[in-house]
Amino acid sequence: MRRTDREIRDPEAIESVIRGADVCRLAFSEAGIPYLVPLCFGYRKGVLYFHSALEGRKLDLIKRKPKVCFEMDMDHVLVRTADRCTMHYRSVIGFGKAALVEDAVEKQEALDLIMHHYHQEPFAYPVATLERTAIIRVEIDEMTGKANGC
Repeated sequence: MRRTDREIRDPEAIESVIRGADVCRLAFSEAGIPYLVPLCFGYRKGVLYFHSALEGRKLDLIKRKPKVCFEMDMDHVLVRTADRCTMHYRSVIGFGKAALVEDAVEKQEALDLIMHHYHQEPFAYPVATLERTAIIRVEIDEMTGKANGC
């Protein structure tokens, strides 16, 4: 990280950004071409979960090349003075390995985590919903945090 003065080193502070972010951007690469998609997500110590349709580009990419990058951010405030303009923020960027969840119990737990992230109560998901929903699990290998003015 070039600006080490902005690095978030405390793991709890990094997790605070994860808990406060509304969107996680998940990035893939194929043949040197990046593909980035914003997603709703859930988190449990070292693992991110996302829901998806059963088919599509991101699922194809996960099957071929499961290494991913993710990013989330929050607390955006534009600060302008007479001679300067900057943005206050907190962010997390990381890397991990994505896989599709096949186990029905883990799928339901992942959906519960996603609902919890958005302050919604878990509920009983109809079997048809679980069958037509893909769950992506990203086991985090590494992540760093960064903040400016927060």
